[in-house]
Amino acid sequence: QACTGPEHRSGPIPTRPFQRVSMIRFAPLRCGMSSCRVRPLAGLLALFALGRAAHAAEGDYETWTARVQGTYVTQYKPSFPAAYSGRNSLSADYEHSYTATMTAYMGFRPWRGGELYLDPELTEGVPFSGLNGSAGFTNGELTRTAGKKPRFYRQRLFLRQTWGLGGGEEVVEADLNQMAGAVDKNRVVLTVGNFSTLDVFDDNAYAKDPRVHFMNAAFMAPLAYDYAADARGFGWGFALEWYQDVWALRIGRMTGPRDPNMLPLDFHLASHYGDQVEVEHAHTWSGQPGKVRVLAFRNRARIARFDDALAYLRANPAADPQTIFAVRDRDQVKYGEGVNLEQAINADVGVFLRAVRADGQTETLAFTETDTSVAGGVSVKGRAWGRGEDTVGVGLSRNMLSSARRAYLAAGGLSFFIGDGALNYRPEDLAEAYYSLRLAKGVFLTADMQRMSHPAYNADRGPANFYALRLHGEF
Repeated sequence: QACTGPEHRSGPIPTRPFQRVSMIRFAPLRCGMSSCRVRPLAGLLALFALGRAAHAAEGDYETWTARVQGTYVTQYKPSFPAAYSGRNSLSADYEHSYTATMTAYMGFRPWRGGELYLDPELTEGVPFSGLNGSAGFTNGELTRTAGKKPRFYRQRLFLRQTWGLGGGEEVVEADLNQMAGAVDKNRVVLTVGNFSTLDVFDDNAYAKDPRVHFMNAAFMAPLAYDYAADARGFGWGFALEWYQDVWALRIGRMTGPRDPNMLPLDFHLASHYGDQVEVEHAHTWSGQPGKVRVLAFRNRARIARFDDALAYLRANPAADPQTIFAVRDRDQVKYGEGVNLEQAINADVGVFLRAVRADGQTETLAFTETDTSVAGGVSVKGRAWGRGEDTVGVGLSRNMLSSARRAYLAAGGLSFFIGDGALNYRPEDLAEAYYSLRLAKGVFLTADMQRMSHPAYNADRGPANFYALRLHGEF
């Protein structure tokens, strides 16, 4: 049996200090169990070997770097109760999903303070229900994959320039898209080019990268943070950061999609854009480090208002219920704000909390179907049981809709990723737990379990359970 589709329609995702992820939207897929089989990992292992051989010498200062990561996730969903289903519902039947991604991270220093990076990526994967039917995508990697045939694309191409302002030196460790060296504690950093907004904004030490942290998209970024990006979660633009003692200020402007949740970008940055501002404060509490970040974003794009979509639906009952496509007739502004906390309890335990609220009057531009999101949890290293490089994580998330979006869905309207034909509204609640086991240097195997109550905010459907294994390596 073969999968039919897929078409990119889109959505977005992130990684760590300077990698994050993004999302790709699928038209509904119809797959038999045999068609979603596990793919060979020969290419993955070959890239691992290349990464071992190719990256610059480990040391105090790198002038160039070539690193690689590979991640394979297999995930399944047992059947769950549902009083009814619609066109954009999460299937109530058993489903299997998988993703495989391989990414190279290459960079060099063209001049003093400058760093130039290029990240090519190969992706493959099949989502649950064509990526429809929930706000929290259960595997952040799914949003970048594009079917059962591997797809190659340029993920990032950007320049980072750092100007030192004194205040003493701070060691920079070698990482993906980061060369070993040192920078001034007080500094200005400009990033220009093709990258993700999440590469710079909304960082978190315990919940960021679905390749190594929690898998659900609700923990890699606040779902209500509708940051401008293409369908994979990347765009073109700039971000400017100013670090001064325990404070940091970030501002940025990025391109959004030409049409909401689609791949082609709109390069008219004077009229259509996504702006963000973030203030960060680092502190110590009971002798342990922590950070508080306050974020605000503002998008300007040609997107639909839910009150217009609802009025059109009522006036044209025979029309396609996805009337958001029929009322994208003028520019709209969408804005939101939120807070992001991380706090170490001791050397092995850390906690985090994120909360973001958007205005909720317009459709999603580039992320997922949420207007208010709250997520928090705890991350524990395994030193207490003699496994210091293992990690246990437990997280809870609650996602909510605005009254305007709820009224549209309750009337039978379809949004981009969700729409059951009716709506008995409840917040979409998610619990996730994972154990990451270190197999070798740079290689981890993770077991993950998620429970989603009220998929797509509907009390008449669910709860749904998801189980996954993830193999990840980076060199």
